[in-house]
Amino acid sequence: MDHQKEPTAVGTKDEFGSDGSYLYKERQVDPMPAREFRFGEGKISGYASCALGALAILAVLCFRYPEYLTTAELRASYDVDVLRQVLKYGMLFGLGFGFLTFTLGKRRRLGSIGVLLILIAYALGGYSVPAPDAVVQNAPLSFGLDWLVLAFLVSAVVFIFLEKVFPKYPHQVILRPEWALDVFYFCINHLLITVLLLVGNYFVATVFGWAVSGQFQSWIQSLPLLMQFIVLLFCADFVLYWLHRTFHESRFLWKFHAVHHSVETMDWMAGSRNHFVQAFVDRCLAMVPLYLLGADKAALDLYVSFAAFQAVYVHANVGIPTGPLKYILATPQYHHWHHSSQKPAIDTNYAVHMPFFDYIFGTYHMPGDHWPTDYGTTRRLPRSFWGQLMYPFRKE
Repeated sequence: MDHQKEPTAVGTKDEFGSDGSYLYKERQVDPMPAREFRFGEGKISGYASCALGALAILAVLCFRYPEYLTTAELRASYDVDVLRQVLKYGMLFGLGFGFLTFTLGKRRRLGSIGVLLILIAYALGGYSVPAPDAVVQNAPLSFGLDWLVLAFLVSAVVFIFLEKVFPKYPHQVILRPEWALDVFYFCINHLLITVLLLVGNYFVATVFGWAVSGQFQSWIQSLPLLMQFIVLLFCADFVLYWLHRTFHESRFLWKFHAVHHSVETMDWMAGSRNHFVQAFVDRCLAMVPLYLLGADKAALDLYVSFAAFQAVYVHANVGIPTGPLKYILATPQYHHWHHSSQKPAIDTNYAVHMPFFDYIFGTYHMPGDHWPTDYGTTRRLPRSFWGQLMYPFRKE
């Protein structure tokens, strides 16, 4: 699907040398971005206080209403005492960051909001909030609020650290254009995790239940854990490769996938932008190989953890040299080319976990050490959540 876009302020359109070969140029980013965080301005402490305050409120609500706001699978593995300590220190740090903005004398509004959110969390019970004596294990429907809190907290700490210590584009800011839109997508996707799991499980059991072989699954489970993980990786990637490619090559499906490609600044939040239709299709079909293989829970957990990390990592603004590993596993450089709007890279690098199937089916693109200069889509999509939600249903 050709989704070439017009040149932007940070990139160039297609340019060719005298021999017709493509000229790869480095992406230019404003060396003095207006939204950059600088020590002493109060911006870092202000936003940190607001984030911790919001997460504290959500965490307290999870303690109060676990049957409706937490996922049963995660709930069974929680150490409540440890989580209370994490909440306690998160709230204390939130207050500390909030008051720091007043000490610095800047960004006092952000600090005020952060402190107010922490106080609301305390009013709701804080880290001493009493949990229900008995939790309804089979609530009709629950939201993954716990998954949202944990995923955001861990992802933000890990990937903001990586993007600042090992950046590909050192001057790219954390609060880049449209960051709030992708935070909203991040929240929606994680809140719907329980619904996605229910739909996915129902789909594979109903449509592919006939194909389950107990003998084959027993053989898979007899393999060493690492071998089971590798089998899961290859089989899942084969399905995801063709699913991804279909979304690109079908004019109808591309409009849904275009929402994901509408991101024009790549970082750890960029992968969160997905239309809900694609999210449901991806979840349902991605579970098919996992369901049919029937690997041990330990192997399945290892694969899910790896896939979750990689899904964020390949979108991140991280330029860690990977050497020969970039030919074995999907890396930020590999996936950034998939998001590029430059003609040599359009409709390439479909694989999710490894470039293996791109090698085989002729869709691999990795021009040495070069990185893209432009990201996005041909036709600039609406820049709001509701506009992007309705985009695929609008007539051309």
